[in-house]
Amino acid sequence: MWIDEDIYLIDHYHLGRPEIIASYLVRDEVPALVEVGPTRTVERLLRGIEEAGMRPEELRLLLVTHIHLDHAGASGELVRRFPHLKVYVHGVGAPHLQDPSRLVRSAQKIFGDDLDRLWGPVVPVPREAVHVVQDGERIPLGRRTLVALDTPGHATHHVVYWDEERGDVFTGDIAGVSLPGIAYVRPPTPPPDLDLEAWSRSIQRVRSLRPRRLLLTHYGAKTDVEGVLDQLEERLHATGRLVKEGLERGMTEEEIAERVKALAAQELRAYGGEDLVQRYDIASSYRMNVQGYIRYFSKKG
Repeated sequence: MWIDEDIYLIDHYHLGRPEIIASYLVRDEVPALVEVGPTRTVERLLRGIEEAGMRPEELRLLLVTHIHLDHAGASGELVRRFPHLKVYVHGVGAPHLQDPSRLVRSAQKIFGDDLDRLWGPVVPVPREAVHVVQDGERIPLGRRTLVALDTPGHATHHVVYWDEERGDVFTGDIAGVSLPGIAYVRPPTPPPDLDLEAWSRSIQRVRSLRPRRLLLTHYGAKTDVEGVLDQLEERLHATGRLVKEGLERGMTEEEIAERVKALAAQELRAYGGEDLVQRYDIASSYRMNVQGYIRYFSKKG
């Protein structure tokens, strides 16, 4: 789907469901893909590039916001097929693309036996294919120039890509999860390195850009920038308070997750039926989000 004259949104149809994971193909002098999604949906990604009228081998850059498998999982597989590709990634994330064993072990703790079904295999990215982006680095594509900006909080190694001239921010997860047609934003807060204070600072950094549009990986273009960021920040801290209260009362992780899920389901049903609750859980699961908060509070002491 074209969302601009030179930006094509590719739907990965994650788990066969539409509008869960997006990649953004920027058709310019140096064609770039912002976010690559998981290996499990790489064939759909390549078809999406072809639907935009471009051969996959014409692609030059892969710009990932962070290394979580729903954002960067297919990087190695794409470089294996197209060795000329360069993967742009934060310096903290770069070693884990080159050697994903620790990343896979961490994901295995979260997803267990569902890891392969959800995300597929994780192929290492050769060192020579990895480009470490610096905060403020300008990435010229032709008509567009993107600027990489450090935005930790969801992950220590998170960046956004900012088009100063056009007013677009490719947000990864730092602007939350907000599915199309729904004025509802969920903060995705998985382990291991959620940081609420850093996330608030990153939200302020995005606000300060005064963007025209947020391009969310989960999912699509949002023009109500302040509304999205306001709701994100409010729910980020409100859910944290809910989890902390549960921990102080001696509740188990499962009990806290059920409590958070019940509240979120009540909020979501104001917008639609049970299918909407399930779609948000696929995009950003209650259990995983609660695990992130619990780890965060345990590290804070």
